Amino acid sequence: MTGTGLRERKKQRMYQVLSDTAVRLFLERGFDAVSVAEVAAAAEVSKPTLFRYFPAKEDLVLYRIADHEGEAARVAAEGPDPVTALRRHFLAGLDRCDPVTGLNDHPDVLAFHRLLYGTPALAARVSGYQERSEAALADALGGDLDARLAAGQIIAVQRILALENWRRIAGGEAVEDVREDAVAAAERAFGRLAAGLSQLNTG
Repeated sequence: MTGTGLRERKKQRMYQVLSDTAVRLFLERGFDAVSVAEVAAAAEVSKPTLFRYFPAKEDLVLYRIADHEGEAARVAAEGPDPVTALRRHFLAGLDRCDPVTGLNDHPDVLAFHRLLYGTPALAARVSGYQERSEAALADALGGDLDARLAAGQIIAVQRILALENWRRIAGGEAVEDVREDAVAAAERAFGRLAAGLSQLNTG
């Protein structure tokens, strides 16, 4: 059991090293200007080894947000009802300046977001990530048409709120100047979701 745990930790460290190395190079030179072979060389692994961990170049970047893919589904199940749980979670994220909410002005976070949303290939992959997040949430809500419609609305609200916060921060506004509007917008948006999805439950 100890050996298995050690192997898993080594595997996770390799994922992190490869992703961190790639993101650093992409931020320095641009996503399209850096080859997978260069990332592998900088991380001191072979190209085939890198591809065993990350089948596509874009995955090296998306790894940083992969942990959030099932987050909405997990939070929705915490109750007392999905919208209330997700509202609380989003507001808590704003309070701690979670980068996922867009309300974070750390230079590294801003640079990563510019890379993510300013690179067409990565932006396309983010859409796929959001679709999977939506599908997981729909399953958690029951999996029927009503659940899929509700999940689409919820994920869209989270995405739009986060992008609005990020755009303002990226435009030069300070976190504390955006925070009050961000909280008010989240309360308003989730309030509308609650009114429209009042019969929603997790089955």
